[in-house]
Amino acid sequence: MNTTPPYTLTELLACAAASMLEDNRSVFVGTGFPVLTAALAQRTHAPGLLIIFEAGGIGPQVPALPVSVGDSRTYYRASAASSMHDVMSAAQAGYLDYGFLGGAAIDCYGNVNTTVIGDWHRPITRLPGSGGGSDIGSFCWRTIYVMRKQSTRTFMKKLDFLTTPGYLDGPGARERVGLPADSGPYRVITQLGIYGFEPRSKRMQLLSLHPGVTVEEVQQASEFEILIPSHIETTPEPTADQLRILRQIDPTGLVIGK
Repeated sequence: MNTTPPYTLTELLACAAASMLEDNRSVFVGTGFPVLTAALAQRTHAPGLLIIFEAGGIGPQVPALPVSVGDSRTYYRASAASSMHDVMSAAQAGYLDYGFLGGAAIDCYGNVNTTVIGDWHRPITRLPGSGGGSDIGSFCWRTIYVMRKQSTRTFMKKLDFLTTPGYLDGPGARERVGLPADSGPYRVITQLGIYGFEPRSKRMQLLSLHPGVTVEEVQQASEFEILIPSHIETTPEPTADQLRILRQIDPTGLVIGK
């Protein structure tokens, strides 16, 4: 009997992430997976979702997956063809509800490293750096992290470098350094499950397991202890309609594959 699911991991994660985006909210997206997710949400349960691109496209109805944040498709039927300055200023002013980020490593408080692996002066690997990541993680009200390869090398007790602030060293830390009190990491999505942050301790906790994944696998793939609540959801599998729409958005399989 064939037990292979009729969807890819990317499609599962895209549907899970899309469900987090509410109607009549704004989301800051980069190319690839984030725009795939945002476009899916906009074409299903969140038609009023305001999609904002780093290069300045504000409020487009994305016809198909763009190849960069400056692709002409990021301005299709948009409210504005603006600038990176305006978009970053809108984030700093508190107008952006959601932001998407990735990272090389994350800790239990949602701090992220995208700068260097190993010692700064004698690194094992130099990474791309922050780009707009620190701005997004600092000023968007809810930041969603997508890290598809959860392991003890990516879920770390102590980061080699802190590029983007999460909850820093715990409760009250963001406020002490001048960041908005109610902002911060919201969800972390990996190949194993979906995580949130416990409201009092600000530590990462498991919310949902993907089909076939166990709590033991989650804990084994992390250097730090992940909080396990009494009730854990199972991530819903993509529907046939969601898969159809995803493949319309990404007809060449640029992100979802073939």
